[in-house]
Amino acid sequence: MTPSDIFSLTNTVALLMWLLMIIVPNWRVTRFLIDYKVIPILLSLVYAVFIFQAFQTGGNMDFGSLEAVMALFTEENAVLAGWVHYLAFDLIVGMWILDQNKTLKAHQLIIAPCLLATFMFGPLGFLLFMIIKGVKKRRS
Repeated sequence: MTPSDIFSLTNTVALLMWLLMIIVPNWRVTRFLIDYKVIPILLSLVYAVFIFQAFQTGGNMDFGSLEAVMALFTEENAVLAGWVHYLAFDLIVGMWILDQNKTLKAHQLIIAPCLLATFMFGPLGFLLFMIIKGVKKRRS
C-alpha cells in the first residue's frame, strides 16, 4: 500500500470510530472499541511504521524550531506519521470525553458538539467539554 492509500484508510477508520462515538456511544461494540482503545492502538502501530521510515529516510528529526518542524513536514512518511498521530490522539481525547460523561451524565446532544469539535479541531473540542463540565459541576 502506498502512503496515500494508508492516509485514506486511516482517515476512514478514524471517521467510522467518530461516527460510532457520536451516534451510538453506548452500543456494546462502540464501548468495546472505546474500552480497549482498539482504533488508537491500530493507528499507533501505523504511526510506528511511518515514523520509523521517516527516521530512516529523513535522518535526524529536529523539533527545536518552527523552521525545523516545517522541514520535517516536507517528508512524506513524516507527514503521514504526523497525521496519524493527530487521528490517534484526537480519538483518545474523544474517548476520554465519553468516559468522563459516564459520571457527568450530560445529554448526548450536549456531548455530540464536543466530539464533533474534537474530531475537527482537537483542542477546541476538549476546551468546549471542559467548559461544559465546569458549568455542570458548578450547578450541581
